[in-house]
Parts: sequence; C-alpha cells; structure tokens
Amino acid sequence: MLSYDELTSPERELWDAFPEGRRVDLRTGVPEDDRLAEGGQWGSGRTVRAAAIVALLLGANITQPGAVACLRLAGGRISGHLNLAGAQIAHALWLEDCWFEEGVDLSGASTQSIAIVGSRVPGVEAGMIRIEGRLDLRRSRLECGSASPFHRRVTALSLINAHVSGAVNLNGAEVAAPGEWAVSAGGLVAEGGAYCGDGFVAHGEVRLMGAQLPGGLHMRGALLERPSQRGVALALDNAVASTLDFSDGFIANGTVRLRGARISDDLTFERAVLNGPPDGHSPSLDALRMQAVDFDFTLARPPSGTVDLRGAQVSYLHDSEHSWPDVVELDGFVYGSVKGDEAGERRAAAEQRDSVARRVAWIRRSPGYNPQPYEQLASWYRQGGHDDDARRVLLAKQRHRRQTLPPVTRVWGHLLDVTVGYGYRPWLAGVWLLALTLLGALSFGAHSPIPVKRGEGAPFQPFVYTLDLLIPIGGLGQRTAWYWANDSLQWLAYLLIAFGWVLTTAVIAGVTRTLQRS
Repeated sequence: MLSYDELTSPERELWDAFPEGRRVDLRTGVPEDDRLAEGGQWGSGRTVRAAAIVALLLGANITQPGAVACLRLAGGRISGHLNLAGAQIAHALWLEDCWFEEGVDLSGASTQSIAIVGSRVPGVEAGMIRIEGRLDLRRSRLECGSASPFHRRVTALSLINAHVSGAVNLNGAEVAAPGEWAVSAGGLVAEGGAYCGDGFVAHGEVRLMGAQLPGGLHMRGALLERPSQRGVALALDNAVASTLDFSDGFIANGTVRLRGARISDDLTFERAVLNGPPDGHSPSLDALRMQAVDFDFTLARPPSGTVDLRGAQVSYLHDSEHSWPDVVELDGFVYGSVKGDEAGERRAAAEQRDSVARRVAWIRRSPGYNPQPYEQLASWYRQGGHDDDARRVLLAKQRHRRQTLPPVTRVWGHLLDVTVGYGYRPWLAGVWLLALTLLGALSFGAHSPIPVKRGEGAPFQPFVYTLDLLIPIGGLGQRTAWYWANDSLQWLAYLLIAFGWVLTTAVIAGVTRTLQRS
C-alpha cells in the first residue's frame, strides 16, 4: 500500500480531500489544454496513479467523523491499471473528464455508486458487480484499444450478470468495439432502468440478452452503427422490461432482435430508422415470440430488411404507411387492436382507400400462405362490429389459399368464388338465380313447347318452367310435362338443369364451410 510520502502532489490533494468527499479539480480552465483527446499529453501535475485511487477506496485514509468520504476527481490522467476486481468498496467513486491509460476492472466488486463521466476509458470490465446505487457513464468514450489490458477481449463494456439497484446511465456515451461486442450485458439487472440515448453511439453489437429492466430501456435518439458480419445491432432476447423506447431518431444499422422479450408496457419505434444488415435479406426487426402491451411501429421510413413478428403478442398495434417492408413475417402474430397513425388515416379517407384491402395487402407481404394472419384480422374486424369487413378478409384468405392448390382443385375454388364467394357472399347465388331465371323465362316464353301428353298437365308457364329446371330437388310439374322441338331451346333446358345442380352444390359447400368455421 502506498504511503503518504510516496504520493505526488495531485495524489496528496486527492488523499486529503477524500475523507470529506471534496472534489479535486485538475483542469486548467483553458479549453485547448483540457481537451480529452490530448489527455495522453497531460503532465505529472495532472496525473494520478490508479494505485492511489485503489488504496483510498479500500480504506487507506481514515474517514473523519461527521463527513461522508467520497473520491471525487476531475480532469485527471489516470496512469496504470485501476483494478478493483472482487473488492468490497464502501465509498462512492466520481470521476469526470478523466483520461485513463488502461482499462478499469470492477468485476465481482461490491460497491456504492460509480460515476465515470465525460472520460476516455479503454474498456470497463464490470461483470458480476453489485452496485448499491447507480452506474453513471454519461458522455464517456469506452473503447477496446491497444493500451487496454482487455485488448484480447471483444467487449468495450461488460456488465454480464451485474446488479445495479439504481439506473445505468450511458446517455451521450460512445462505446466502440467495431466488429465485436460494444456492450455485453447478458443477465444485467438494472432496477432503475438503462438509459442509452441523447447521442449514445455504439460501434458494435449491444447485447442485453436476459436482462431485467424494471425501469425500462431508453434509447431515444441512439445510433447503433453497423456491427460485424453477424449483423445484429441490438440483442434483447428473453429480456424483461417495463418499457423499450427506440424513438425520436433512433437508428439501428443492423438487426434489432427482441426474441422472447417481454415488455409490460410500451414498445415504441416512433420516428425510428431500422436499416438492417447490408445483405438486404436479414431482418431489420426480429421479434419472434415477443410480448408487449402497446407496440408503436410508426417508423420514419420503411425498414430496409424484413420484419419478423411470428408468434408475437401485443394488445395494441400502431402502424403507418412507413411501417412495413416488402416482407413481413406474420404467422402467429396476435393483436387486440390495430390502428394507423391519424395523418395516414385522414389521407386514406381523402383518397377513398379501402382499409380492408390495405390490411389484406399487409398480410400478403408474409411469405407463403398462412391462414392465421387472415383469421386474426377478421377477428379484429368482428370485435369492432364490422362483420362485412371480416367476411371480405376471409374471402381474401380463400383466394390466397386457392393459389396453393392443384389445378383441378383451383377450378372448383373459382366456381365457389364466382357463385357464392366461398360462402361469404351468399347473395351471389341469388344474383345467378335471378339472371338465369330471366334468361330462361324470356327464351322459353317466345316459343311454344310440345306437351309430353296432350290434354294432360298444367298449362305451360315459362317462369315456373325455368324454376323447375334450376331447382334440382323436388319438382313443380313443368319440366316433365313439356319438351322442345327446337334443339337450341332443348340444350338451354339441359344447361339450366346443369347450372341448377352446380349452383346448389356450391351454395351447400360454401355455407357448410362458413358454418364449420363459425
């Protein structure tokens, strides 16, 4: 342990200030001299050895009664390795505008609040740390540099399985590990939430898989630069959070992955940009089996990659004309309500767009044929009392399904479609019946038929005769009592009989299918 006589002048100043928690400010007040980029050139008058900081935090100087000890340093150059791994630290640490020669190791430590604000640090290792307070890294630059003891690692900031009773604050910070993991925080528990907005930039993947964030994750205005070939900008697989805020200028140049994430309140991408990986085939958003209450997906522009919502569940979905790319995976996606943005709804009304057609076109962005997205949309329309719209959706489902069937089956499908609309438009049968009845009545009424038995049977009635031909079940006594010498009219009679059977079969098949679905 260092003795007082071994300390340099700035170290003695820090030593004397520590018991009372006074701040030691080594900045000159001249902007050119205080630039953090020039921190490596700061001389001995602004240099504090990491060993002196470690000694103070571990109780080298006796605290004064009636005062709260705290290490507070601004504008210093920290030389050596700040190694507090596994330490039991009873005092808060506050470093501002400092330049670190080497990285910081806090792995497994138990400590009070830690603030490294506006500083340059070649890597922070804080896996398994326990912080009774907050972790404040605002405006700092964390990077994996050659001078860092972590140069063999792939993480600029490690918070794996860390537990922070307050908030983790990375607002305005820049975390750089190009092509690797900028932040690795799997299993992080941040009771006060995590704040990575207001100019936060990550060069590399941000990993928060399995994190528990009761205070939410707030990345408003953050920039996640293009990561490695893996293509993932942000991984939140199986995370649990109250809120995920990716709004107001949030940009992800890679996949945002929310597989299995559970959000008890809001998930918002309002005015966000999801560029996706450069290959154009990987998803911009992978939300497989994600759960949220309010899902706001009103992006600033359509994602460049696909969107995967398979198996996701949300109570409220908000989207806009900029929300969806060409490919959207929707199989198993469940929502309680869906609503477009107000401006988009007004434009749609002004242009007399068909909302059902637009929603069906949205479903058709999903590859292949899956019935569930159609059933889900129809269910939503039914819950809102729009039964006609629900039937239109289900009709669109049958037409989509028809495209996957063999040619012969497709012919029958077309017949069901034009006759009764697969049972969803039974009034079409009435239209066909009326048209064929008028055709027959007019054609047969202009000619005289030949009775099968002269002097027997009811007089010839063209209208009733036509109905008798069209109705295959039972009889009205006209069809068997008359025949035609005119071949054309006799063939018309045969044709009406055939149409009657086809129309009746189609009605029964369509209505039966509808009743079975109900």
